[in-house]
Amino acid sequence: MRKVLAVIRREFVERVRTKAFIIFTLIGPLFFGAIAIIPALLLSRGSTGQRIAVVDGSGGEFGSRVQQALAAARVGKGANAKALYAPVRIQADGRLQDVVDSLVSRTALSKKTDESLDGVLIVDEGSVPTGKVRYYGKNVGSMEDMRELQSRITPLMISERLRDVGVDPAVAIRATTPANLETRKVTDGKLTNESGATTFILAYAMGIILYMALVLYGTQVMTSVIEEKSNRIVEVLVSSLTPFQMMLGKVIGVGLVSLLQLSIWAGAAYLLQSNQAKILGLFGVAAAGSGGVASILPSMDPLLLVVFLLFFVLGFLFYSSAYAAIGSMCNTVQEAQQAQAPIMVMTLTGWFSVFALLRDPTSAFAKVASLIPPLAPFVVPVRYSMARIPLPELLVLLVAMIVGLLLIVWLAARIYRVGILMYGKRASFGDILRWVRAA
Repeated sequence: MRKVLAVIRREFVERVRTKAFIIFTLIGPLFFGAIAIIPALLLSRGSTGQRIAVVDGSGGEFGSRVQQALAAARVGKGANAKALYAPVRIQADGRLQDVVDSLVSRTALSKKTDESLDGVLIVDEGSVPTGKVRYYGKNVGSMEDMRELQSRITPLMISERLRDVGVDPAVAIRATTPANLETRKVTDGKLTNESGATTFILAYAMGIILYMALVLYGTQVMTSVIEEKSNRIVEVLVSSLTPFQMMLGKVIGVGLVSLLQLSIWAGAAYLLQSNQAKILGLFGVAAAGSGGVASILPSMDPLLLVVFLLFFVLGFLFYSSAYAAIGSMCNTVQEAQQAQAPIMVMTLTGWFSVFALLRDPTSAFAKVASLIPPLAPFVVPVRYSMARIPLPELLVLLVAMIVGLLLIVWLAARIYRVGILMYGKRASFGDILRWVRAA
């Protein structure tokens, strides 16, 4: 046991002290901080105070209402709210095109003046019946700006059409207000604090965390084996360690590194999300609203966290053992990248299985997939987050996963035992079968 602990300590310390680990560990919080702050800054400062000329050729009050609606549009809330538009209404009855041409010549100028414009909005007699409104501006390539402008004009058109047929727009809008469906999850006949959105986010996050861990750290086990094999270090280690002890120590050591880095990233994401309003306040920006990780974790069932961690650890050991076996079969990283295709197929299958469960986590597919060791680390936590699994069935799934893990570890150890001392061409399928029998 002391020898295994020595290998674990060596793998853990060597990887934690590398510049790559430190840099990527710091990049995680910076990335989450950028996600939490930059979009809010762009939304609050990116497109405010746009000078728009509303050319009114409708012959009625519709152009005036458009101008008033644009003038009332704000970004943010409270004292920090800023005007989204600075509209100017220009009456153009009978000379619409001439007015438009003169205004376009003042639009999107490289050198701004007091008379320069950001855009021209044209409202004519056919705008209300047909719903067609023209806009010429420098920001027409921004889908967000165009959606925002369209959302301001659409309610006015609906109200204008209702008014034309003698219907009070206020009454009609109240009558057509959509239902606000509030969802809360029920487990074992009891209401929980989880909403439908929370359940989806939890299921999605669990699947992607495991997938990222396997892609980022599972391959590290494989490349580490190849490096030691190519440098002939493994020949020295075999003199004092059994191949199984070497493989076990390497897998657990890299696994602890992954857990440490993921824990730092998760803690940083939680702190940034929970303090988003304070951070944005330093930039003079109001937060859009609460939610995200900080609002999900307090309502998360502790048993769900236990299930996730159990299957996360078992799944990581399962796939890392397979990666170690692949590394022992190959002599170069290029060979290993081709040989790891079956493992990548299994991880992708498990990841896509998550989406198949979102509609019906109690289906026959979900129950069968939960019993398959390569898929269970992805499927079981997601199933449990969406619909609680009875304890007897959960224990059966756990036993099935452990049996699958022991089987893959046994198989990988026999391949590893012979493969680490084999050099030359990459092993064929027949060679692997002989290694398993000979070991």
